[in-house]
Amino acid sequence: MRKENFNSEEDVIRQLEEQERQAVLQQNVAALERLWSEEFIVNNPQNQISTSRGDVVALVKRGLIRYAAFERRIESIRFSADIAIVMGAETVEPVGDAPRAGGTVERRFTNIWRKQDAAWHMIARHANVIAPAPVPVTQTVK
Repeated sequence: MRKENFNSEEDVIRQLEEQERQAVLQQNVAALERLWSEEFIVNNPQNQISTSRGDVVALVKRGLIRYAAFERRIESIRFSADIAIVMGAETVEPVGDAPRAGGTVERRFTNIWRKQDAAWHMIARHANVIAPAPVPVTQTVK
């Protein structure tokens, strides 16, 4: 793969990541169905596996995936043939019936995209919550 193609494909993936982030934030089911593969599978922050795009879309429709704010920081993108692996960190503010609503949640994520018939679709995702750092306990010396 020539360098200019690599950069172009990386730009495409970055744009798709942003489209996906916006679609989740706006609960845009039509956009999510366009971006997520039919065989989409997610290891989600509730320590469960959603085994299809339909399962995850149902969570969006029920308000269990709903955010007042959603920031994604891509730290690495790696390509292997028709696969793009994206890794980084996310900060979300769940609202309504979403787990952890009312707080700010820090997560690590991995998104996997596959190019098929000249179009990229997310085929898998893993997101896990980062536990807040423990508050140091101060000891009084007598």
